[in-house]
Amino acid sequence: MSFLEKLKSGLSKTKSALVGGIRGILRNFVRVDEDFLDELEETLICADVGASASEKIVGELREKIKDSRLSSKEEVMSALKEIISGMIGEEEPLRLDTKPSVILVTGVNGAGKTTSVGKIANILRSEGKKVVVAAADTFRAAAADQLAVWCERAGAELVRQSEGSDPAAVVFDACSCAKRREADVLIVDTAGRLHNKVNLMNELAKIGRVIDRELPGCSRENLLVLDATTGQNAVSQAREFGKVTNLTGIVLNKLDGTAKGGIILSVREEVGVPVKLIGVGEKIDDMQPFSASGFIDALFEDQED
Repeated sequence: MSFLEKLKSGLSKTKSALVGGIRGILRNFVRVDEDFLDELEETLICADVGASASEKIVGELREKIKDSRLSSKEEVMSALKEIISGMIGEEEPLRLDTKPSVILVTGVNGAGKTTSVGKIANILRSEGKKVVVAAADTFRAAAADQLAVWCERAGAELVRQSEGSDPAAVVFDACSCAKRREADVLIVDTAGRLHNKVNLMNELAKIGRVIDRELPGCSRENLLVLDATTGQNAVSQAREFGKVTNLTGIVLNKLDGTAKGGIILSVREEVGVPVKLIGVGEKIDDMQPFSASGFIDALFEDQED
C-alpha cells in the first residue's frame, strides 16, 4: 500500500466527520441561509477544526455566497474545499540547507515523539542523507533504548549517555559526532515534559546554546510532535511549547483511526505553525512530509452526494 493509500485510509474517520458532516447538512437544507451556516460551523467544531478556524471558514463562505451567488450543493462544496485548501496553505518542507543541519524534536510523552525521530531519520536516510541522532531525553526510563531500536531500523547513528545525564552534554557529543562523521543531519530527541515550563525552557535554551556554539550558522528545525487523537488538546500543547521554543513545524502523528484530523486547520489558524510531517501508522515508513494537495484530495474525493 502506497503512503497516499494509507493516508486515504487513515483519514476515513476524519473524512466522515468533516466532509461527510458537511454533505449531510447540505442534504437537509433547501436553501443556503444563516441556519445552514450556523449548523455548518457547529459541524466543523465537532470535527476538531476549532472555534477560530471554523468561524473563519464560515465567514469566508458567507462572503463567497454573497459575492458569487452560490446556491447549489456542488458550488458550496467546491467553495468550502477552496477555503479549507487556502487555510492549510502550501506545504513547507524541512529546511536543511547546511551540513550538518539540525532537527530539534519536542513534545509531551505519549505523543509518539521518540518513534517520530526514528521515522524522520528513515525518511532522510531514504534520501541518501547521513543521519546522527542525539538521545537527549535522558529522564524517561529506557527512552534511549527505544530510540536505539528505531535508529538501527533507519540506519542512523545514535549518540547516548547514561540515564539521568545532562541532555546538553549528550547534544555536545552528538554535535562532535556529526562533524566527525560529516553527517548531513543531526536529530535531537528531547525530554517530553511540559508540566514545569521553567525547567523545560532552561533545558531547551541550554541545548540551543550548545548547538549554536558547536554548529554555528546551521539550518535548524524546531519540530513539535502532536498526537492527532487528542484533538484540541494538541492545539493547547502547541501553544504552550510555542511559548518556550521557536517552533518551525508540526509533526502530526496518529492520523490513522481518528476523526480529529481537522486539528491541522486549528494548528495553522490558532498557532500559526505549519504541519511539516504526518504519520498514519506504526511502521517505520508510515510517516511522510505533509502534502497539502494530497491531504485535501484524501478528504474530499469519492464523496457521495
